[in-house]
Amino acid sequence: MNGKGNKFANVGAAAGGFLGGLGGSFVPPVNVTINNNKAGRPNQKAKVQSLLPAPEFWSPAQTRNYCNSVRAAAVTLSIEVAMGAEILNATLSQVPDPEGKSFGSKIRAAKVARKMRKAASALQSAAKNAAACYSVYTQEFEQEINAVRHRAKRPERPRMNWADQ
Repeated sequence: MNGKGNKFANVGAAAGGFLGGLGGSFVPPVNVTINNNKAGRPNQKAKVQSLLPAPEFWSPAQTRNYCNSVRAAAVTLSIEVAMGAEILNATLSQVPDPEGKSFGSKIRAAKVARKMRKAASALQSAAKNAAACYSVYTQEFEQEINAVRHRAKRPERPRMNWADQ
């Protein structure tokens, strides 16, 4: 076989050797799913799914919904990114240091993972600020909210029917 035919086999062997060399380190299972649906209309644009509702703030309920959605998404992402940072640190600390320094690989891995931890911390702060946003909104616009609230139709309560005996 020529050199070009073996290049993918060589890349696979190199990747397998690298991952196999990690030994007892924790390597999470990775599943990659690729959807290549070209059966749709030719000029149809792909619809992007958003984690957040549309940013419409015409009512307190819409504002509360948006702030809660931002908070929930940021909390979920911060947990996932923090977990990713730990996995990244554990994986990279298994790579041998090129200079052979003791603990060199752990130091290099910690430097890289530190940035990922900062990203997780920033997402956690985003969640706190989204919750605080609605709180400040209700404080700052309390007069407007209360002016409308008293005019809102209250739900009917069941009445005592004394005639029914």
